Amino acid sequence: MDIRTIIKKPLITEKATLLREKENKYVFKVSLTATKLQVKQAVEELFKVVVLDVHTSIVHGKLRRMGAHAGYRSDWKKAIVKVKKGQEIKVMEEA
Repeated sequence: MDIRTIIKKPLITEKATLLREKENKYVFKVSLTATKLQVKQAVEELFKVVVLDVHTSIVHGKLRRMGAHAGYRSDWKKAIVKVKKGQEIKVMEEA
């Protein structure tokens, strides 16, 4: 799997910003089929940092309605990546 298909985009939320500032953790939206090892290798190769830990979770799609019609959003996977102390990912500030 190509590293650019593993990491889709960084997630910038209030919680993700607090994790980045206090614990040196970064949050990404990743491919549903990506493993923790693949995410670790992709982040290390793309951003040239040392990854200490990776946590992943599958976020289930919410029910959405448009009048009489109902459907679900797609499921997606979130990865929280802890980077070695003293290192940072610059892309997160620019995004």
